[in-house]
Amino acid sequence: MVAYILYSALAGLALLPLWLYIKNPYFLQNLRYAATLLQIGIRMSRLTRQKPFYSILDSFLDKVAKQPQKKFVLFEDSSYTYSQADQESNRMARALRTHAHLREGDTVALFMGNEPQFVWTWLALAKLGCTASLLNCNIRSKSLLHCFSCCDAKVLIVGEDLRGAVEEVLPTLREQGVRVFLLGEACDVEGIESLSDKIQQASDEPLSRQLRANVDLKSPALHIYTSGTTGLPKAAVINHERIWLSSFIQRMADMRSDDIIYIYLPLYHSAGFLMGLCGAINKGTTVVLRKKFSASSFWNDCRKYNVTVIQYIGEIMRYLCNTPKRDNDRDHKVRLAMGNGIRADTWAEFLQRFGDILICECYGATEGNIGFINYTGKIGAIGKEHFLHKMACPYALIRYDTESEEPVRDSRGFCIEVPRGETGLLVVKIGKTTPFSGYAKNKQQTERKKMTNVFVKGDVYFNSGDLLRVDSEGFVYFQDRIGDTFRWKGENVATTEVAEFLLMVNCIEEANVYGVKVPGHEGRIGMAALKLKDSMDFDSKAAYQHVKNHLPSYARPRFIRIQDTLSITATFKQMKVKLAEEGFNPAIIKDPMFYLEENKDYVPMTQKIFDSIEDGTVKL
Repeated sequence: MVAYILYSALAGLALLPLWLYIKNPYFLQNLRYAATLLQIGIRMSRLTRQKPFYSILDSFLDKVAKQPQKKFVLFEDSSYTYSQADQESNRMARALRTHAHLREGDTVALFMGNEPQFVWTWLALAKLGCTASLLNCNIRSKSLLHCFSCCDAKVLIVGEDLRGAVEEVLPTLREQGVRVFLLGEACDVEGIESLSDKIQQASDEPLSRQLRANVDLKSPALHIYTSGTTGLPKAAVINHERIWLSSFIQRMADMRSDDIIYIYLPLYHSAGFLMGLCGAINKGTTVVLRKKFSASSFWNDCRKYNVTVIQYIGEIMRYLCNTPKRDNDRDHKVRLAMGNGIRADTWAEFLQRFGDILICECYGATEGNIGFINYTGKIGAIGKEHFLHKMACPYALIRYDTESEEPVRDSRGFCIEVPRGETGLLVVKIGKTTPFSGYAKNKQQTERKKMTNVFVKGDVYFNSGDLLRVDSEGFVYFQDRIGDTFRWKGENVATTEVAEFLLMVNCIEEANVYGVKVPGHEGRIGMAALKLKDSMDFDSKAAYQHVKNHLPSYARPRFIRIQDTLSITATFKQMKVKLAEEGFNPAIIKDPMFYLEENKDYVPMTQKIFDSIEDGTVKL
């Protein structure tokens, strides 16, 4: 009898994993995720108490000591070890301390593309205890001046290839007393100082830790710019705590120290800098750095550098799937892809074509206080709900009226949480574990991202501006963005900024900018409804020349719609939802429309052009 009971118990234990799998097929993955969350929580708790403060820079210096000869950065035909990167940044730091007179707490703006010197410069500034403002290297004129001024920097470091863009705004910078340093050997322009020659003359000896003695977990480390919901770009304040949390994403995605990560996403973005570069430093991995994405060179680069981990945004994966098929499509060592914005159909196609690669889809915003990660590989999801995650980051999806552009509130004035399966606006409670640092020198926009009295009187939540949905299994899906921002080519586009530039064109009286969906593409492409000045026609050449000169390619309205009057709400807000739904089909829209031919002009929109876009003949 005892033996029977024992055998029955053993049989039950043997069948337990099968029972757990049937009840919850993601049990083991949930368990691993929970263990990782607990490890990260313990690590952050130690960092909070550790004296002196231990930053991601200290993690880098530890890697220099432990693996000085390991390759850190591979760029084109050059390679740099951890030790060489340390020495290069030491020289940079000493040159900046001597000639720019930088001290702890100063803010310095970087206007550079993806290149090793970007990395050395940031490390140098961290060694001096300075905050680095990472400027988008695509911005020009008014936007450039705005981004520079709102970070309160007195020093601007410029890549040599961006010299022309800085010369355009140099008179204003000089009026503001800004010192401009060019990463070049010499410069004959008054107001721009060369830096490379000064770096070469500087010592590569380590710098004293006392230079950053007052830096702690809550100290600002970076400004990373985001379009936000309205207006010109805003400088999101990224402190050292946020850098650590972002760097842990690679651990959650099961990245290893022997991996080689391919970073072609811009380092001025949080994905490339925080998830990519800082995550690589935390794990002690090798980084392959590329100036910009190239679909034709992508897999050849992966083979050349033995890449095992790639980053992506949704459009990148689609571009790769659209390249001509080759016999060696699966001839690579890539095992992991981390990113966001991949569509379910592209996801499936990518795996079928390029092999068994774990796609780790993530969700987060530069200034946000929450992130999701799809640790199961479920196609189409941005993450999965987990009770530990929700305990650490209290969030909810609330009912939102897209017409009034306001959350729906009940008779007591509180927001209404949507049930599973319904789409709702993501809001996250602001607290000790979910702080919101806001935007530098922009209290108004910081306050606009906060919601009060959400569920109880006096509570404060972060308004993500994103509509999400959670299914019956707890998987989280991104649905759309609200407000005045849309996403195209992996970049957030602020509609009010684009509208401001359009209004500078002489013939335009009013402009309403919005994003429209395009078949086969992620995100939304720019479109503008315009009201022209009395007795004036649309000057297509002037409009094209203006957007070309002042806006990066991803922000230029691809479609123009001419209207007699622009619709507004009762509170004088421009109506965008209906316009976005109507799209750009000439068969539906009777208003005159124009289409921006790449690098040519705005031409009248025709049904033939529409059909070519819809069937994929014309690439956007």
